[in-house]
Amino acid sequence: MHTALFIGRFQPFHNAHLADIKKILGENDFVVIAIGSSQHHSTRENPFSYSERKKMIELALKAGRIKNFRIFPVPDMYNDRLWVEYITYRLPHFDVVYSGNAWTLKCFRKFGYKNKKIKLLKGISSTIVRDHITREKEWKKLVPGEIHNFIKKIKGEERIRFA
Repeated sequence: MHTALFIGRFQPFHNAHLADIKKILGENDFVVIAIGSSQHHSTRENPFSYSERKKMIELALKAGRIKNFRIFPVPDMYNDRLWVEYITYRLPHFDVVYSGNAWTLKCFRKFGYKNKKIKLLKGISSTIVRDHITREKEWKKLVPGEIHNFIKKIKGEERIRFA
């Protein structure tokens, strides 16, 4: 069985993240989802807590009938070696690392891990979603419906606008 590690901040989880997970599961049997910067929340760049991000991912994957995943928090360590060791020893075994972040991939490559850069979808990123919310532009189409509803329910729009 091949297991992938997918690392991201998911601030918030959006349609490109969902497409990435589907692609990853097309190449692997299981995906370990690592929510990075797990200790950060309530800021402009990191508006949502780890538990809120975890819930978003669970809602979207449940709606997509995706079951072969587990989610883990991964705090920032500010030391490449310690960060990779933390992930290696605290999360389940993985065969390959997926991320859209060049620094993340470099860290794992430096320590001998196979990795793949996910293809970023034009016009969709967490930064763009947060920017659309801040500017009160249409953002619903950038995230799965479950995420839109969840963000509204927890008053996430207001938190992003006033962070």
